[in-house]
Amino acid sequence: MKDLSFTGKISLRTLAVLALVLVSGLLFFPMRHKPRPIEPTPGMETSRNLWVRVLLFDNMREFVLSTPFGFTVWDGDGQIPVQFSESCGAVLAGVLEGGIVIGEHIFGGHVRIEPDDPFVFSVNNEKYRGHLQLIVDSDGKSFDVINSVPLESYLAGVIGEEMPSYWESEALKAQTVVARTYCLFMKARFGSRRKWDVKRTQANQVYGGMSSESPMVWDAVRQTSGCVLVCRQGDGEKIFPTYYSSTCGGHTEDSSHVFGDSYEALRGVPCPYCEDVTRRSFFQWSTVSFAAADVSRRIIRRYPRFKSLERIVAIEPQEVSEYEGFKRNCSLRLVGVNGRSKTLRAEDLRLTVDPTGRKIKSNSYEITLRGKQFVFSGGRGFGHAVGMCQYGAEGMARKGKDFKTILSHYFPGSSIRRVQ
Repeated sequence: MKDLSFTGKISLRTLAVLALVLVSGLLFFPMRHKPRPIEPTPGMETSRNLWVRVLLFDNMREFVLSTPFGFTVWDGDGQIPVQFSESCGAVLAGVLEGGIVIGEHIFGGHVRIEPDDPFVFSVNNEKYRGHLQLIVDSDGKSFDVINSVPLESYLAGVIGEEMPSYWESEALKAQTVVARTYCLFMKARFGSRRKWDVKRTQANQVYGGMSSESPMVWDAVRQTSGCVLVCRQGDGEKIFPTYYSSTCGGHTEDSSHVFGDSYEALRGVPCPYCEDVTRRSFFQWSTVSFAAADVSRRIIRRYPRFKSLERIVAIEPQEVSEYEGFKRNCSLRLVGVNGRSKTLRAEDLRLTVDPTGRKIKSNSYEITLRGKQFVFSGGRGFGHAVGMCQYGAEGMARKGKDFKTILSHYFPGSSIRRVQ
């Protein structure tokens, strides 16, 4: 069959997924004549400035595409659109000589896939709402998979990934406003320079599509519909990057100390709320150690300007925020074997040494060299600690605070506005 030969070699994983779809019908049609009801996708009629382009996958070569009631493919090269009916079932999408192949049809290097009502589709058995774009990379051998989705439907796939959906409703509402604002800020700041606005990973916000939706999450989205945070900037009020992290450890941090940007609403504030509700291993974390040679190699590889140090043999606090009961490193002085030294932001060092962020959980720690190991001890908090403390928001909600109070606490001087 033509649609199974365009890549020359179909991956075993793709064949397995295709078999799963065709044999068991798990995606959208467990019974051909009685499809499982799917809630329609809200916001399809909204202005495109309130849609989000989410990079689902990059460097992809092929995947199994399915929709419950068919779809239309629009070719960026101006060809007549091709309609795929419900009877087509699952089809294979891939790349061939710089073009996109879907089923038995060959298109140009940029296609838009529009599912029929209720506007949902599946990529390798993962369900999403809205539309799908496939854009071939410059090498002509792979493509990016981008989900164009209405903002409110996007949020329904984010909130349950970033915060447990069983948490207090006011905490979920606060999370929704923060996630909505962050998304629109990233879209405005970076979207015009690239093919997508945000990634689906922790690089921006975790987005799980329809599998992350729940009635509690949808309630939070609907009850805060269009609400964003703004703060004074220059001669007016504008949205800003509403950062958030798991557990601040007792006090949030100024954004200028962590990310280098400065906003009135991103000043550090006391947080007496997270300690009683967070996990013990988040509030105070265990000592961890890394081979000094590996730490040196990772930093120099990531930041070539540190090559002049030759080998890093000492790491010392340089700028530190001091709070009641604990300190947080803002920047660190790195000393080379030749005696030279340079400065690195603590957050950059943390994620360079531990890209997962799950060992060195925060920037509140003491660092010492013991033998051939850099040891991080006395750790407190989980995450960068800028903006909203998520466990703190839950703690406030449990004490009866509403989402507006939560947001005004963690983003001092901010106001809520509604986008149209």
